[in-house]
Amino acid sequence: MKFQLLPSSFEDGLPSARQHLTSFIVDDRVAIDAGSLGFAVSERQRENVRDVLLTHAHLDHIAGLPLFIDDLFSVLTEPIRIHATDLVINVLERDIFNWSVYPRFSELSNANGAVIEYHPIAPAAETQIAHLSIRPIDVNHQVPSTGFIVSDGNSLIAISGDTAEMDGFWEASNSAGKLNALLVECAFPNELEDLALSSCHMTPDRLARELSKFDGGDCPIYVINMKPMYRDRTIEQLNALAIERLRILDVGKIYDF
Repeated sequence: MKFQLLPSSFEDGLPSARQHLTSFIVDDRVAIDAGSLGFAVSERQRENVRDVLLTHAHLDHIAGLPLFIDDLFSVLTEPIRIHATDLVINVLERDIFNWSVYPRFSELSNANGAVIEYHPIAPAAETQIAHLSIRPIDVNHQVPSTGFIVSDGNSLIAISGDTAEMDGFWEASNSAGKLNALLVECAFPNELEDLALSSCHMTPDRLARELSKFDGGDCPIYVINMKPMYRDRTIEQLNALAIERLRILDVGKIYDF
């Protein structure tokens, strides 16, 4: 499974490691979240990505979706399929694609037909998205959010999305089979514990406690969704945990899980 975290910040014209927005691309074909989808995809990805899977509706995870659809509007020969829970779809229609913030693409079509389709997903109900088998798992965030167990038939990965302490995700990950990778968030450094608590995010200390629930053997663990302002301090504290298989997911790097 080819996996890439798209860049969303740039310094001196080059991609930066600092992440304000979140978008992952699987096999140049499926997007998981769409924060930077509208401006950071390669041309190959722009041509091939027609399925977008959303963890939740916070802006840093959906900001690039309207731009991505807008760019492709006249050339789409099939609709962009947006896979999300009913609650997330309702937010998109009410607050984003509402004619005030952006056109309601669900009411529009081009010469080839509809330009978007909504495909509701339900927690714990496995669904097929392109060539991937996806199992959504409820996680613990300030708004309704889901993590995912993702399989292409050969590789198996788990992605937490934004979350705080949780049990169901670990139970699903532990029972899914041998994982090739675990991707889990850690947004804030330890000194911002109160902010992490109120916004339902992880700190290094909280993440260490959560990882004690993970029975992943030698599965590599990649940290995602670090707040850019505190990235360096968060990484320093993650390194101090001395968890051998804990790594930082590099922006732009193409992983082969």
